[in-house]
Amino acid sequence: MLDLFQQFQELYIQRALMASSMVGLMCGVLGCFIVLRNMALIGDALAHSVLPGVVVAFILVGNNPLAFFIGSVIAGLLTSVGITWIQHNSRTKNDAAIGIVFTAMFAIGVIGISKISRRPGVHLDLDDFLFGDVLGVANEDLYLTAAVLVYVLVSVLVFYRYLFVATFQPIIAETMGISVKTIHYFLMLLLSFAVVASLKSVGLILVVAMLITPASTALLLSNRLHWVVVLSGLIGMLSAVLGLILAIIFDFTPAPTMAVVATLVYLLAIFLSPQKGIISRYLQRRTLQRRIRLEDVLKQAFRLQQKGILTTNNLVKNLGFGQKIFQEQLKILKNKGLIETKKLALTQEGKEEAKRLVRAHRLWETYLVNQLGLTEDQIHEDAEKYEHLLTDEILDEVDATLGFPMLDPHGSPIPTKRGLPDFPMSHLELSKPAYIAKNQIGEQIYSKLWQLGLVPDSPFYVIQKGEKDIIIQQNDRQMTVAGDLARRVNVELDGLGERGGEEIGEAHGGGTFLGGMRSDNRRS
Repeated sequence: MLDLFQQFQELYIQRALMASSMVGLMCGVLGCFIVLRNMALIGDALAHSVLPGVVVAFILVGNNPLAFFIGSVIAGLLTSVGITWIQHNSRTKNDAAIGIVFTAMFAIGVIGISKISRRPGVHLDLDDFLFGDVLGVANEDLYLTAAVLVYVLVSVLVFYRYLFVATFQPIIAETMGISVKTIHYFLMLLLSFAVVASLKSVGLILVVAMLITPASTALLLSNRLHWVVVLSGLIGMLSAVLGLILAIIFDFTPAPTMAVVATLVYLLAIFLSPQKGIISRYLQRRTLQRRIRLEDVLKQAFRLQQKGILTTNNLVKNLGFGQKIFQEQLKILKNKGLIETKKLALTQEGKEEAKRLVRAHRLWETYLVNQLGLTEDQIHEDAEKYEHLLTDEILDEVDATLGFPMLDPHGSPIPTKRGLPDFPMSHLELSKPAYIAKNQIGEQIYSKLWQLGLVPDSPFYVIQKGEKDIIIQQNDRQMTVAGDLARRVNVELDGLGERGGEEIGEAHGGGTFLGGMRSDNRRS
């Protein structure tokens, strides 16, 4: 450590550290937009195509960093124009056009440098351009890199909204008066600047790694663009600095070490990313499978309890679990207050949760038949899977889209949403007599019915249904009931009595979905 500290007292090491930091930050920030716009191959093309500009600048001016910069930028812009021209004026595929132009430019540059380097007194090494020479960075290179870094950061900050819209919604950008083509060429200009500024530090070949890898890592860690830009810049800077330190300690070539460090950070993100990482996705799948098992136990227990045959043996037989797994699920359900184990039975909370699953299953079956045109034999396994994934918000939307159906395609009753009546007024068929049920929910419902003049003891029937309300008639008087109220008023059909939850479990039987595997083929 003491030897390393002493080495960092050297001026050339400090210059290398500053150059690496600036290149990592600049490439990381710019790389986000390059990756998101699927321009990684264009970045590679620009990195290789600047060599002819270096050759021409050397012939005209000599070994001058500013001349190299100007020549390289011009070569990069000519490459962009050439690629675009071929794409628009020939039948060549886009990626092929990029490959044709950049390989030709790169070949011309290699020929030029090889020819010039043979002249006496000329020190123009091709390897320095390809792989960089960060330990040989001069003060002029630092000034140039710093100027380009400031320009890139200010440009991204000022034009962030334009870059955001043009990247994710190009059609909307055009309608807003933002020229997507102009943004594209502006990015090409920034990319050319970044490539040339990175020439001395990481070289033409490895600059692509510094543009793409930190941005790809940041995209695994966040879904918000502003955070992706910040993270990418920090990861690029960290990779460059850490790569330089490791190269000094182990006597490696600096630029390739920076690229390897950036790749290692990317691999760590693949495994450890909180939302998109392999470990995180594995844990999420395990959690989902455990929840599916619990819900399958709950649903089967509900079905058997409705039939009056809920026993441990019957439940294990229907589920197809091993005894050990079954006991674990039973213990969890007991701790959640959903089931009683002394006398095996569902609690009221357990019944409500089971009804939610049954509602999800049968609503989804109805949706598949009514909206997608599937047959009754095609829908069960799909509904068995998605009943565990559908949220209450999605179910409410499906229910409204279907017009609040009462029965599924198999003729089984669909439970209403928790907190709503078992048989709401909104479910009534036209011209079918009904009464206001005695087990009404809440004093507010009574008050609203009283204000409408709806008499509990007299029959009424629905004469018209609209999107937002229904019109009913009672004793030669018509009343308009808001749709939200109609879904909260419990009714009884003449001669049917109250429709309770006892009917729900009498429908077609049930199978289980365990991580994509069914335990039997009976309907639920």
